[in-house]
Amino acid sequence: MSNKLEILSEIIANRRTTKPQLMNGKLIEEKTILKLLELANWAPTHANTEPWRFIVYTPETKTKFCKAHAALYKLHTDKDKFLLATFQKLEQMGNLASHIIIAYAKSGSNIKIPIVEEVAATSAAIQNFILAAEALNIATYWGTGGMIHQPVFKSFLNLNTDDVVLGTIYLGYTNEKKEGKRITTIHEKINWVR
Repeated sequence: MSNKLEILSEIIANRRTTKPQLMNGKLIEEKTILKLLELANWAPTHANTEPWRFIVYTPETKTKFCKAHAALYKLHTDKDKFLLATFQKLEQMGNLASHIIIAYAKSGSNIKIPIVEEVAATSAAIQNFILAAEALNIATYWGTGGMIHQPVFKSFLNLNTDDVVLGTIYLGYTNEKKEGKRITTIHEKINWVR
């Protein structure tokens, strides 16, 4: 196996999700965030549409975002479904993170390309991003909870109705180390056609 593949294999196999409350509050330099986003920009893309977009909340603006997200949840959730614990979690979720990034697929640059392909390309960009973060020992949490998939969230972000929000990425450092696991082996997920 080549040295490059060994390094990449280690990064992929060691990447773990770290919940934001397990981050330690240490800040990431902005130039590092930019480098990670530059690597995200190299994702595969059909017809070169490059649909991935990122909204970056800095250490100075992340709390404002979390409070706004929680307020959206409270305002747009039926009273019988509203949970105070969810509201408080959304409001405080970024407390120990360094940055919060909203990732979305921008639609419409080429009407011949189905939105599912734009979502797949944006997901690949996110994967590039979180693997690069792992290489720098930066903890990540790619979340889709709260109001992420609701139309009101797109309005809050001033997105088009056809844009697709893929999630919120919380970034930071952590003192925790988690072991990875897979429920089944790859052999149970392959059907060889010979």
